[in-house]
Amino acid sequence: MAKISPVSAKYIVHASIKIDGVVDRPDVIGAIFGQTEGLLGNELELRELQRSGRIGRIEVNVNTSSGKTAGEIIIPSSLDKTETVIVAAALEIIQRIGPCTAKVDVTLVEDIRVSKRQFVIERAKALLREMTDNTLPDSQELADEVSQSVRMMEVVEYGRESLAAGPGIDDSEEIIVVEGRADVLNMLKQGFKNVIALNGTTVPQTIKDLTRKKTVTLFVDGDRGGDLIIRGMLSTAEVDFVCKAPDGKEVEEITKKEIHKALRGRITAEQAKLDLGIDDQGQLKEEVEPRRYFESRQQPVRRMEQPVRVDAPRTEPARAMVKPLGALGVAPMTAPVNAVRPPIKDGKLSVDEKKIFKQTMEDLFGTRGACIFDQKLNVLGKVPLSELPSTIKSLNGGVYALALDGAVDSDLVHVAEKLGINYLIGTGSKVKEATKVNVLTDDKL
Repeated sequence: MAKISPVSAKYIVHASIKIDGVVDRPDVIGAIFGQTEGLLGNELELRELQRSGRIGRIEVNVNTSSGKTAGEIIIPSSLDKTETVIVAAALEIIQRIGPCTAKVDVTLVEDIRVSKRQFVIERAKALLREMTDNTLPDSQELADEVSQSVRMMEVVEYGRESLAAGPGIDDSEEIIVVEGRADVLNMLKQGFKNVIALNGTTVPQTIKDLTRKKTVTLFVDGDRGGDLIIRGMLSTAEVDFVCKAPDGKEVEEITKKEIHKALRGRITAEQAKLDLGIDDQGQLKEEVEPRRYFESRQQPVRRMEQPVRVDAPRTEPARAMVKPLGALGVAPMTAPVNAVRPPIKDGKLSVDEKKIFKQTMEDLFGTRGACIFDQKLNVLGKVPLSELPSTIKSLNGGVYALALDGAVDSDLVHVAEKLGINYLIGTGSKVKEATKVNVLTDDKL
């Protein structure tokens, strides 16, 4: 009897059989052939189909338990799908096997070509991957591969801790400190060669030594971990500027445009301490709830958003600015702004005045604020530079000197002349013409 090879089968019929009694495998096979004989005509006779190789070997697996038999019937077929399901349905007419009652249910007619087709697809994918890997890349891929390898070669081990760094650390006056090696690689890829990694949360001695000699910008990830690294660096090293990647992003994954935007928006270390609400040791100040660092990523970061009075702690709330003169112990002047002003003092600063103004300029450094003094050199208050002109006008006189963290310009000089202010002390001067107000810079104090 010819038998069909399972490889050439297109369909496989799966059927379950339940028998109320104990029978053997030959009994089930005999019932299949005997009870379907003559049922489907000569063309679909099971014996003839097996002789012609269109039906394969019929597999029967049975198990006997507690006086009952159950099992599975498997029939491979190379007939078309219509003829196959007719043969499958014919199995369900079997009601008895030997003296026992039986029930056959066709559970599945499987098209094995589907699994073969899936195998073909998966194998084709594997062959395509193999061919792609072994095929020569195009010119752009070659260029990218060469440039990437060059950047990898540019990473050097710096210091006794073997920190990952760019080749321009020693030659640059300014350096950028990042968190890890992956950050260094991305910065090198975007053209920054004066970058070095911390390689952990503990600040290495090499980094501490570099911060004493160079201008340092700390560039960290835009997450909670970045804030903690800022606190650690500010408490142990001499950091000049701080900047962060966009919220939720890491330095190793941001683009060149995002890197430039973050570096342009860097803030001073002092302002970072104010924003994070920490002291010089990196500890959170209990009396202040830390502000969200870099509250807006869309606009340039302002260096002075939380002005405080000079005679008050730096953690005083943001609106503790200029108070009414009566509250400060100074009698307010009632003369209108356009009234006659006291003559502007013409002479040099006294030793005490120099000392007070010099200390005030040191306190103002990096705050973008200004201090207002009366005739007795009492501090009337501190305001942001943007609010300085309107504030001094509202005081209606009584202002002796202004010290500001910024350059003195002509507009401020004209306002000071109208109000009878004697001294303007700034970090620089943009005034070229002669003026009645004594304009000084902090380097001359």
